[in-house]
Amino acid sequence: MAKASTGTLSARLRRGEIFAVQCPSRTILKHVTSRWGVLVLVALREGTLRFSDLRRKVGGVSEKMLAQTLQCLERDGFVDRTVHPVIPPHVDYTLTTLGEGIGNHVEALTDWIENNLPKILGAQQRKT
Repeated sequence: MAKASTGTLSARLRRGEIFAVQCPSRTILKHVTSRWGVLVLVALREGTLRFSDLRRKVGGVSEKMLAQTLQCLERDGFVDRTVHPVIPPHVDYTLTTLGEGIGNHVEALTDWIENNLPKILGAQQRKT
């Protein structure tokens, strides 16, 4: 029998770690799949952005929520924060190698949603 670390994702899910209340992967999943986490990861796939540029790109996010989201993604190792010693402060955000990996998956999800949006909206209309 294969070791747990080499099993497929579906096999690991059936084992149930992500379903366990105390599993740390739940917290990471929450950071990555939150509304702002998804949008930040997809936005940074295009390259390095300053805080203000990122805030403009991710329409509707407050400064506080963007800062909290970036802190979580940085702590998880998905985002690098570079502070330039100038006045006023200049801070750049970019994806790490790990962030690029998860960013690919999140972008695939957002692409799927965009591609299937007419079907989804049609289903929603039929259900109301």
